[in-house]
Amino acid sequence: MPTYDYACDACDHRFELFQSITAEPVKQCPQCGRRKVRRLIGAGAAIVFKGSGFYKTDYRSDSYKKAAEAEKKSTAPAASSSKESKSSGDKPTAAC
Repeated sequence: MPTYDYACDACDHRFELFQSITAEPVKQCPQCGRRKVRRLIGAGAAIVFKGSGFYKTDYRSDSYKKAAEAEKKSTAPAASSSKESKSSGDKPTAAC
């Protein structure tokens, strides 16, 4: 169910209401009680599907999968070597 934005033209009160798509728009303001409420037009929210089971992640081309795997392998050793240098206690010297 979507969230709708409303504004009262009488008292300028703005509020959101979580209601069904088929529900009638609210007409009475919850703050002043007048029947001057109108539903605002919103941009809406984008839906992002993450994880496996969705087209974007499951049906990639073979060339994309190979490039992603190669990139993963090339960045993994660099991350572990930087951790080793930090853990050795060496402090970088300041250049003048």
